[in-house]
Amino acid sequence: MDRFSIDEVNELERIYKEMGEKSVDQNFCKSVAISFSSSSRRAGKASLTWEQVRHWFQNKLKESETNVASTTSSMNLYIDLSEASVLRNGQKSSSNAKGKRAEDISELTFEARSSKDVAWHDVASFLNYRVLSTGELEVRIRYAGFGKEQDEWINVKEGVRERSIPLEPSECHKVNDGDLILCFLEKHDYALYVDARVVKVLRRLHGPTDCRCIFIVRYVHDKTEEGVSWNRLCCRPTQEEYVPEEIPLNPLEDLWG
Repeated sequence: MDRFSIDEVNELERIYKEMGEKSVDQNFCKSVAISFSSSSRRAGKASLTWEQVRHWFQNKLKESETNVASTTSSMNLYIDLSEASVLRNGQKSSSNAKGKRAEDISELTFEARSSKDVAWHDVASFLNYRVLSTGELEVRIRYAGFGKEQDEWINVKEGVRERSIPLEPSECHKVNDGDLILCFLEKHDYALYVDARVVKVLRRLHGPTDCRCIFIVRYVHDKTEEGVSWNRLCCRPTQEEYVPEEIPLNPLEDLWG
């Protein structure tokens, strides 16, 4: 049995949260065991072994995996995609951009707003969760198309939502003035998916395979307006009563470099 004091358990919990996805090797466990054993608080008690420390971390990992599976299932917030489903550069796709239909990426159920570039990216998987002292829930996210180096803790209420759906040319009638949409914003030095409001739809006659309508959108982050075509829009699954935060973009601090 691992006989850790309350203070030692609290310290192990802190270390575990800071390590994230990093593995725990023998040298690391030895250093923790030596640190704990040499503490004045352990005077008169048996020294800890590195095996005891390793055993604690192994049990904690199993416990976390079990909690993640059960909690995300009840929240409907757990996805684990295969490599074949991951999109290059984390960008969304529709039939016009990548030659694929929306059904090809239908498994990408959620999207999250990165704290790095303040843009929305598809979620590949939910790795872990934690409850803050405020009672708010955060999840550790791996973004589609990115490695573990870009994993982030994201506030569920503020930065995780059901995935937006790429607009098809035959579905432009679903977009109405005032709708919240996700728009592909492309500049000379970056390209990001950001929240926008539809100001006006200039509807034009067209066939089912090529929409000629123009959508005037106002970007939430800076209130600028632009006329865009259908292939830059993703619709929200529902028009929830939700006011996106006006957070400035940070394209220079993007996820991939």
